[in-house]
Amino acid sequence: MSSPRFDLRGRRTLITGAGSGIGRALALELAARQGVLALVGRRPEPLAETAALVAERGGTAHPITADLAADGEAERVVETSAAALGGLDILVNNAGNVRAGALEDISVADIRAMVQVNLLAPILATRAALPHLRAAADRHGQAAVVGVASIAAQVGLPYYAAYGAVKAGVARFDDAMRRELSGSGVHVVTVYPGPVDTPMMASARPAPGLGRRPVDEVVAEIVAGIEAREAAIVPQLPEGRAMSDLEARDPLAVDASIAPTLGELLAAVSSHRSM
Repeated sequence: MSSPRFDLRGRRTLITGAGSGIGRALALELAARQGVLALVGRRPEPLAETAALVAERGGTAHPITADLAADGEAERVVETSAAALGGLDILVNNAGNVRAGALEDISVADIRAMVQVNLLAPILATRAALPHLRAAADRHGQAAVVGVASIAAQVGLPYYAAYGAVKAGVARFDDAMRRELSGSGVHVVTVYPGPVDTPMMASARPAPGLGRRPVDEVVAEIVAGIEAREAAIVPQLPEGRAMSDLEARDPLAVDASIAPTLGELLAAVSSHRSM
């Protein structure tokens, strides 16, 4: 028997990285469903803009400024959000940062920041959120954790070695937690977007073979996947899906397809830094 659809109307949702990009667009989609939202981000001004847009769409917003790389911040934002919203139905681990380039050219500080924000913060936020999510699931059977990984979690992309490693960690963490929470009413879903036209991508030129999708299209697929209780949501262009499929079947063929473009790829992404 299939599970009932996840009803997103009026849900109490914590979204990290809500100041722009996927986080903001997802907040607006949930606002249109009368969502009650905790919006987390590093900069207060973009959060205030998102909060105003949420109100225009019919939702309720509680902005929370936080640096998720700092000790204790993941736990603090969960408890602050649960107190402000009166509980928690959905946790969206969306906040992320990236530094691309040859590994030896990436600073240790940037590598640590990617681990802290992209991987450690989602793990700690999920851990802190579980009592609230379990309580919501006990009440109405509708609670979820949404992890935002990347195509880099499916395909080992050169010059994104550290970023791909932490995003692959997110994916495996989500898979394990979905199985660990089986029967609890808390569903876990992972999103694997390809390149998306967001501020996070502004410092990189389009990489050869991978186009960028409009953020609204990507978020529409994310929302549909959450509602359908999918385990994996893959809002990628056909070329991204084809590369992921080939990686699973024949990784050496991926090596051969990428090798001729290495110089072009490095030139395109070496300036890609969003910290």
